[in-house]
Amino acid sequence: MGAPSGLGWRETLKGYILRKGKVKSQCWTLVLGPLVQLRMENLIRGRNPPQYQRSPCKEVRAALRKRPEEELQCLEMTTKRKIIGRLVPCRCFRGEEEIISVLDYSHCSLQQVPKEVFNFERTLEELYLDANQIEELPKQLFNCQALRKLSIPDNDLSNLPTTIASLVNLKELDISKNGVQEFPENIKCCKCLTIIEASVNPISKLPDGFTQLLNLTQLYLNDAFLEFLPANFGRLVKLRILELRENHLKTLPNI
Repeated sequence: MGAPSGLGWRETLKGYILRKGKVKSQCWTLVLGPLVQLRMENLIRGRNPPQYQRSPCKEVRAALRKRPEEELQCLEMTTKRKIIGRLVPCRCFRGEEEIISVLDYSHCSLQQVPKEVFNFERTLEELYLDANQIEELPKQLFNCQALRKLSIPDNDLSNLPTTIASLVNLKELDISKNGVQEFPENIKCCKCLTIIEASVNPISKLPDGFTQLLNLTQLYLNDAFLEFLPANFGRLVKLRILELRENHLKTLPNI
């Protein structure tokens, strides 16, 4: 399947959807001034995972309502374009003007983080890996130092690697519904963290370094195995929402 040869010159094009069929190349390089969304459905992999859940685009939501019986695999990339060029088939997004800031691989039946993610380690700001079967996070992921939101709930993670300390710009972390047993001590290096969702994990305690996350405003640790909180937990003066339902806490520190 091919795209129209003149598509790359559409200066007013804001969205492009490729649905079903086969493409000759793995992906397309789109260098279009106003383009903000590229969606590829049932094009790259030969299997149909559960229906894709995140569809902020109104047109896409409408399409899904019309065809609820189909299971779609979607890869959504939010981009910012600075020049106008052509649509060029290739194996990867290339060109210095290409800026990929959001990748969403939710509900794709993945067992590992896609290697394509590492092509955008300099610009990636949000990564969604919700509801897959990922068991570990690769070291390369933590080279994405521009990452501000990492969402990996409902997977098979058993731990958070110490290399998470490299994500110095991380603001939101969602690891809920996994098998994570503890936070590494050097989570304290992620000083920009404002929201942590870690409910439904067998976490028995928080490291002392956790109390150095002074920008934390929301913390969710419901349905875990917490027995106590760090003595200096009261240092988290910006904390506005704290949820600790269904734990084994007997006492609370002075807050």
